[in-house]
Amino acid sequence: MKIPTTWTFKDKEIAGGFDTHVREQLPWYELATQMVACIAKNYICDHGIVYDIGASTGNIGMALNAVIEQRNARLIALEQSREMSVLYKGGGELIIGDACDFKYERFSVAISFLSLMFIDIEGRIKLIKTLKDNVRTGGAIIIVEKCNPPNGYIGTVLRRLTMEWKLANGATPDDVISKDISLSGVQRPLSNEIGSEFVEFFRMGEFVGWIMEGKQ
Repeated sequence: MKIPTTWTFKDKEIAGGFDTHVREQLPWYELATQMVACIAKNYICDHGIVYDIGASTGNIGMALNAVIEQRNARLIALEQSREMSVLYKGGGELIIGDACDFKYERFSVAISFLSLMFIDIEGRIKLIKTLKDNVRTGGAIIIVEKCNPPNGYIGTVLRRLTMEWKLANGATPDDVISKDISLSGVQRPLSNEIGSEFVEFFRMGEFVGWIMEGKQ
C-alpha cells in the first residue's frame, strides 16, 4: 500500500488496504484482538449493550460475534470514516459518526481499540469521562492504544522494539519512516489521559491495553 503524505482513514486506498497493513505494522494485532474478546466476554451480560468505538473493518465485532449472539446482546459499532464503513463486517449495528458526540446508553462493555490516538486530546478526555459515566455496574471499559514512551533510555528501547517488530513482519524501512511522518498531527499517542482506576493487561513496545470495571 502506498503511504500518503498525510494519513487519513477517509482515503479509499488506506481503507482498502487496512486489514493487511495493520497486521504488517502491528504483528500482535490478532493476539490483542483475542485478548480483548476474552476479557470482554466476562462482562457482557444478557441483553447488554456493547460499543466498539472506532470499529474500522470490524475485527472486534467478528471476535465477539458468538458471545453477542449467545447472550442476545446488542453490538453498536461506531466508525467516523465512510470509506472504512463500507468494508465493515463485524455485525451488529454500524453507525457512521463522531464517537465524541454520540449519545451513549448505559452499556455492559465499551471497547476502544486503537482509536483514541486519532482523537484530539480534549476530545478523548471528554470521551473517556462519558464512558465512565455510562458503564453499568459490573461492566467494563477496555482500551488498547499507543502511548508516549517514558523518558530516558527505556523509552528509546520501547521505540526500537516497535520498529523491529514491524520490520520483522515484512515492513520496509522506507514504509516505517513514511508511515511515521504521515501521522504527524494526525495521531497523538496517549500520555496521562488514562486514570489510575484502569488496570493494565497488555503491553508491547509503545502499545498498552487497559481495563476499568464499572462500579457504583
